[in-house]
Amino acid sequence: MTTAGSAPTASRRPLGVSTWLWCSPLTDPDVARLAPRVAGWGFDVLEMPVEGVGDWDPAAARRVLDDCGLGATVCLVTGEGRELVDAPDDVVRRTQDYLRAVVDAAHAVGADVIGGPAYASVGRTWALEGAARTAAYARWAEALVPVAEHARAAGVRIAVEPLNRYETSFLNTVEQALEALDHLPAEVADAVGLLLDTYHLNIEERDPVAAVRAAGDRIAHVQASGTHRGTPGDDHADWPGLVAALDAVGYAGAVCIESFTPDNATIARAASIWRPLAASQDALAVDGLAHLKEVGA
Repeated sequence: MTTAGSAPTASRRPLGVSTWLWCSPLTDPDVARLAPRVAGWGFDVLEMPVEGVGDWDPAAARRVLDDCGLGATVCLVTGEGRELVDAPDDVVRRTQDYLRAVVDAAHAVGADVIGGPAYASVGRTWALEGAARTAAYARWAEALVPVAEHARAAGVRIAVEPLNRYETSFLNTVEQALEALDHLPAEVADAVGLLLDTYHLNIEERDPVAAVRAAGDRIAHVQASGTHRGTPGDDHADWPGLVAALDAVGYAGAVCIESFTPDNATIARAASIWRPLAASQDALAVDGLAHLKEVGA
């Protein structure tokens, strides 16, 4: 979105887009179909979710992305039954196995980060106050350590995403996420950071720009979404302020547009996408990219 009298600012970070704009789950034919289009529009990165291990072949995807001149980021997906905290031991072990497999997929496709709510299934909420919350963070950190060790060895960083209150009660704010990360032992701390999603920041933070600054060098990944889950720039977010905050903390990683297709009933229900959020999913991507470039993201 261009402001009258303003001049576009050069982008300084890789800009990407999630395949969730068009499809769920992602498959090999989807990668082959979407990658050339995304590259042609001027994106640098394709963000690929792993809803199920084996949905898409990382080696084949890497060949497609290399041919298109695209980099990759990978999203972990914590659906029902994927829990790292306050869950039966066998559920935690299966979740750890899943997360290690996502790390392996990221390594194979050439991504250096996996991002998402690596703690509990989306939609799961339970009361956590005071000492109970602190204890839950300690249990979560203990469960994440084996995954973080695996990620560190693979050269992949885990970006843990705070979600809004309607999707989780575990981590809603940057302050809470930083507190949780502080429970990780020093030997794996550098393998785990934060994923900041502008949609969730808008709901949960008193001041989203200040929250970005507070996250500082713990930011491992950024997802850009309009405050209505639509096109970045076609909303009321302070995009220049958010970009200035990323500059101030020295974040140089990818900024990836994330929204969701309303055409898949399961994902539309999970993300509460009840109406089209742009003229088309392609327009959401193209117009969002233009805005992120304009504000220097």
